[in-house]
Amino acid sequence: MKQLADVQKRLAAPFPSQEVGFKPQAYSRDRKRAMLLAYVDARAVMDRLDEVVPGEWSFEIEVIAGAAVPSVRGSLTIMGVTRQDIGEGDTLKAAASDALKRSAVHFGVSRYLYDLPQFWVAWDDAKNQAAELPQLPDWAKPASERTPGGSHIVAALEALRSDLPSDVEVQRELYRHLKAALEAAHPRSGRAA
Repeated sequence: MKQLADVQKRLAAPFPSQEVGFKPQAYSRDRKRAMLLAYVDARAVMDRLDEVVPGEWSFEIEVIAGAAVPSVRGSLTIMGVTRQDIGEGDTLKAAASDALKRSAVHFGVSRYLYDLPQFWVAWDDAKNQAAELPQLPDWAKPASERTPGGSHIVAALEALRSDLPSDVEVQRELYRHLKAALEAAHPRSGRAA
């Protein structure tokens, strides 16, 4: 029987770049620069849930009475495990979408977006938009969108995350992966072998 742990990695996988949006969180005093935050919309989250755990998830909301802005408590259940979070918005629909996204983060869905660096970009206040959107780093993209060698680096860094193994052969294998990744990312042109 499939369990939540079996699908956790697929739930937490990076979204395709075209599904990641950016919204302003803060502005410079002169409003010529803005700090953008990355996000995915609720539809992308539902699509991910349908793809990874079709028919094995549900979402319910409870309206929070007396809140200053429309607010709901969302309960997302995946394969019998429930996580809750609060959502707010201009409307109850927006609050429900916010609660779904926030509840899904507890299962790893789009959590990696919180690890992105701050993106300060030129801001066109008249058009209310960024002059140019930031590019996601390779580690925040699906494997199919990463630059050559990127998958080697990610695999090696994941292995090193928990500590360098004591087995010398494993250390050599990690070195080979890192070396291959660095060479793929920065080929040596014109150098003799």
